[in-house]
Amino acid sequence: MEEEPIRIPITDVFDLHTVPPRDVEPVVEEYLNEAHRLGFKALRIIHGRGIGVQREIVRAVLARTGFVSEFHDAPAEAGGWGATIVTLR
Repeated sequence: MEEEPIRIPITDVFDLHTVPPRDVEPVVEEYLNEAHRLGFKALRIIHGRGIGVQREIVRAVLARTGFVSEFHDAPAEAGGWGATIVTLR
């Protein structure tokens, strides 16, 4: 029996701390698609500092997503390298 998807409210900030590592890639893909569909232009994805595994997964998804125009570390007051700022087309 397949589990029902968990509904997550789409805002301009997405905190991945509650997402199991194995699910980060598909969850970020879906989040980006929905945020784009809703017309968001700027997002902040919080992946945490750790050893950088989730950061790399997030950035690999961003790099291959056609409607992402740019992404970079968040300013220090918004999470620094523990979060990524994303600009959508």
